[in-house]
Amino acid sequence: MTNHFGITFNEKHSYRDFGLRVLEKHIGNPSKIKRKERVPFSNQIYDFSNIYGGQEYEERHLTYVFNLRDYDKVNLAIKKVEILNWLMQPNEKIQLLDDYIPGYYFLAEVEEAPDFDELRFRGVFTINFTAYPFKIGEYEEGNDLWDPFNFLLDVAQITDFEVAGTKAVTLYNPGASIIKPKIRSSSPMQIIKDGITYKVPVGESESHDFILQQGENKMTIKGIGKISFHFRKELI
Repeated sequence: MTNHFGITFNEKHSYRDFGLRVLEKHIGNPSKIKRKERVPFSNQIYDFSNIYGGQEYEERHLTYVFNLRDYDKVNLAIKKVEILNWLMQPNEKIQLLDDYIPGYYFLAEVEEAPDFDELRFRGVFTINFTAYPFKIGEYEEGNDLWDPFNFLLDVAQITDFEVAGTKAVTLYNPGASIIKPKIRSSSPMQIIKDGITYKVPVGESESHDFILQQGENKMTIKGIGKISFHFRKELI
């Protein structure tokens, strides 16, 4: 592993800003949350995990082990304080970018105190992040960027439309979870999807009821004006 690589968190990079060299890391995977009920006096078990439209997952855990070196013991102590404040300052999950996972980011927070094993002129930081279950695409769906396009994971699609009356459109959710997109509309419109009509106001809006299932999502838009859908794929 190239030592100059690292993570960007809380607007700073682990190596470029603090000189932390990656010794090892572990990207944990989220477990499914299963909601099962057994039929009385039977071996039949029903799984209700998808009752609200998608499989739920536990949080995932990311562990990074860094080496910090300084031949001045006072400087080493000062760097330790700087690093701890950098890591512990956020009080919610924020963006974490791993140089070895280009095109995606995690939403993560350091909840438990980092471990610092201090030796003579160096120390080893072990940092555990608690993160949102999915990796999130760095770019919104519908972008026309060619260089970061991945033929195995990405879908080329249009997410903004001109509507003059009625328009049938299809949006693709290439991720592993359901998505609640933000919608921006220049005028009041209606979206008909799966037999349900959703009213879209002027400006930016988001509804917990309007979701994009994994894969193909066909719908009809009624109105006059411009409408666009803003979302990022989420992968395990």
